[in-house]
Amino acid sequence: MLFSVAADSYESAVREIRAEFGRDVRIERVSGDLGRVVGLAVEEFAEACDAGRIIFVRHLTIEVASFRVDDLPPGYELAELILAELRDYPKALAVQAWTDGASTGGSYYHLLQDALADRGVTVTRSDQEVVVSCFVGRRAVLLGLNRLEFSLSDWPGGRMRLARSEDRVSRSEFKLEEAIATFGLELPAGGKALDLGASPGGWTRILRQHGQEVWSVDPGALDPRLRGDRRIHHAATTAGRFFAENRVRFDVVVNDMRMDQVMSARMMLDAGAHLRRGGLAVVTLKGGGKNPLDGARRGMDVLRQEYDVLHARQLHHNRNEITVVARKL
Repeated sequence: MLFSVAADSYESAVREIRAEFGRDVRIERVSGDLGRVVGLAVEEFAEACDAGRIIFVRHLTIEVASFRVDDLPPGYELAELILAELRDYPKALAVQAWTDGASTGGSYYHLLQDALADRGVTVTRSDQEVVVSCFVGRRAVLLGLNRLEFSLSDWPGGRMRLARSEDRVSRSEFKLEEAIATFGLELPAGGKALDLGASPGGWTRILRQHGQEVWSVDPGALDPRLRGDRRIHHAATTAGRFFAENRVRFDVVVNDMRMDQVMSARMMLDAGAHLRRGGLAVVTLKGGGKNPLDGARRGMDVLRQEYDVLHARQLHHNRNEITVVARKL
């Protein structure tokens, strides 16, 4: 099985895998952001990731073949190899190609797309039950297959690429968008949301797109494009002062504040007093330091005092952060 990570987080991922499955599990590094683990069931591995026990792995696929870059078979042979691994002849497959360099792997995607189309298989980049993964390294091309439900992400190697728009307020929007898409989060229709550390308003904008009335808490200003929205309430103050005066009960609370992991988690405990039971919480735990895994675990332990942690993962747009999704107990 192949697993992808952020290159800087590979060692943390290995620690997690060994802690979950035993120190004798065989793990090999394939490239900067790709590893191979032998002898584990993909269903069991994916469940550990979904439950937040493994947080630094982004994508999973079951390796079916590898070739030297200069000895890659023609497309029709690759198509035969892929289809031979499947019990039922599929009508459609997702093909996801990526490289360990700056290129996107598009030429390999089109190679597989054309070859599979010749066999009557419709190919898309996502949204199919079975995913073909094609990783292109400096020396080897690796092919993998997995069901989407066990892949963790519907993007090549877990590298979600979100389209930029003129309405975007800040890059941080991508983090919340990715969390909502990856974890299939459903925000309550007409809900009330609290955005802590909101300035300049990126997460507030995404919450509004999902139908929330938003209280944006930050001494800093919001982007001028948000000021005319009557369902955005800017509290130009600190979180502590807001909590002391607030009388609103929220359905959702989000926190992307620049604090260490434990401080951010404690801020979410304070927010929990203003959140409905069963309410949704999304927080980024900032990494850094010598032991980012240990710091993330400490932050999650604090959160569990008030929340049921549903998901925890280092998403593509997180960089050195962990996104945690939880529900108020």
